[in-house]
Amino acid sequence: MIRRYGESLRPGQRYRRRPGVYAVLLQGDSILATHQAEPRPEFQLPGGGIDAGEQPIAALHREVFEETGWKIAIRRRIGAFRRFTYMPEYDLWAEKLCTVYLARPILPLGPPREPGHTAVWLPVGEALELLGNAGDRAMLAQVVGGPR
Repeated sequence: MIRRYGESLRPGQRYRRRPGVYAVLLQGDSILATHQAEPRPEFQLPGGGIDAGEQPIAALHREVFEETGWKIAIRRRIGAFRRFTYMPEYDLWAEKLCTVYLARPILPLGPPREPGHTAVWLPVGEALELLGNAGDRAMLAQVVGGPR
């Protein structure tokens, strides 16, 4: 069973399943996160949806590059969680199936290409408080051994 984080299911609401991949990009006592300005300002683990026909690892490399501008090296799968949410940018009620990997930032290749995203280095302790969804915070806590 995959743990659920966030809001409860809305009775009668139809959700479309949306698989995605995300990365905890740990370097020392900091992580590389993305700050998304819209639809509401929020710090997030970099990542996103897997396109039709795309392999998950390829999607992770693409999404991290789009949202941070960095090339990464994937170390291992941390775990997965799901959350039910409205995605205004797609006008979509989604059941997000989020698979999270531990990875290392290797090389900055340029600025983020995804509009409204900014790459931000956060101390792990701050990230455990600032990441915008409980699933992201739980995956980071699993890697670093809980809140610091």
